[in-house]
Amino acid sequence: HQEFSGKRLEYIDPVAQKRYLPYIIETSAGADRVALAILANGYREEEVEGETRVVLALKPSLAPIKAGIFPLVKKDGMPERARAIHDDLRRRSIPSFYDEAGAIGRRYRRQDEAGTPFCLTVDGETLESGTVTVRDRDSMEQVRIGETQIVEYLRERLG
Repeated sequence: HQEFSGKRLEYIDPVAQKRYLPYIIETSAGADRVALAILANGYREEEVEGETRVVLALKPSLAPIKAGIFPLVKKDGMPERARAIHDDLRRRSIPSFYDEAGAIGRRYRRQDEAGTPFCLTVDGETLESGTVTVRDRDSMEQVRIGETQIVEYLRERLG
């Protein structure tokens, strides 16, 4: 500041007869800085099958949406079954997002970009055996679990 103001800002210690230039450490903390740090830390781009995959790899407990719920197709009772799972999760205070628009791969990618840690797909096997496919955002691994296990499965992994 003294360079631009033209005034000397030094302090003279009368006992030690020394000059000091005081300095101030201005700390600041706020939600905006924390949010920016979390987003910057979680953002990554990966090459998958010749395409860039954008992922917001938030810690699952910080993700605003915990699970994406998708019917594989918009017929054969799959949307109704997926909607029922979505509604059940929301009743149990697990934020979820229902999506039936576009190809299943594009739905996965949209949720990867939003930071959603898990995606559940209702398909023909769901209707036959009562199981769903759960896809992990970070590893992209898929496992089948029973519909009755969904809440427990998610709660164990969400922390």
